[in-house]
Amino acid sequence: MKFDLHTHHHRCGHAVDEIESYIRSAIDLGLSAIGISDHSPYFAAEEDHPSPGLAMAKSEFPKYIEEVVKLKKQYEGKIEVLVGVESDYFTDSIKLYADIYRKYPIDYLIGSIHISGGKHISDRGLWTVLDEEQLELEKFIYFDLLQQAAKSGVFQIIGHMDLIRRYYKDFMQSCGPLIEKTMQVFAETDAVYEVNTSGIERGEGINPCREVLEIASHYGVKVTFGSDSHRPMRVGEHWDSTITLLKQLGYKELIMFRNLKPVSISI
Repeated sequence: MKFDLHTHHHRCGHAVDEIESYIRSAIDLGLSAIGISDHSPYFAAEEDHPSPGLAMAKSEFPKYIEEVVKLKKQYEGKIEVLVGVESDYFTDSIKLYADIYRKYPIDYLIGSIHISGGKHISDRGLWTVLDEEQLELEKFIYFDLLQQAAKSGVFQIIGHMDLIRRYYKDFMQSCGPLIEKTMQVFAETDAVYEVNTSGIERGEGINPCREVLEIASHYGVKVTFGSDSHRPMRVGEHWDSTITLLKQLGYKELIMFRNLKPVSISI
């Protein structure tokens, strides 16, 4: 069974096209299931839409869920459409987020750290100017947030967990002990992490990298697949090579979710 749990669309402001285009692409590629998981609004912000290029407006969230539910019914029998959200984790407002999510028929939540130490991780201008001492501090902040996200119990999946790798010359040497601890927390909390393939096209490889995958496998942490596609043509991308790698590392199953409950898929 081939599936993809990490896809976006135009509402987030940095992806293109309608939700239905991603579903049709998944059907054309022979996927059995597709999860729509656009970026959550910044629910704690005073403004309705404080960051148009990063996430949807708060007022759009009910419409987003309603549209995915409608398409879920419309495409029943052709492909399974799952209702997902990629949610930022913010320590001070996690209860607010959790209370909002409970109101909707969501199949799964991806907890991702996009902002660490007050800096958006995709903003290279803010990160590349940091010196070694500052980077040393930032890695502790980042991995602590990942661990907090897993311990919160709000999320079924932890997204692209080594996203800060791009800023460290020797990532494993620098962050290895923190990765070990984080994977132990994932194992203890039954958090599922995703293999996110979007970095391949940027020349960064998969997230997490093979070395991190090996640590995850050692601790028995469960895994799922997400293309993190921001264009319909990217849906399901690099599935075959990802499955081959996971099998090499001893994985025999992936996890997907229905109604917040894990479902094991043999590979």
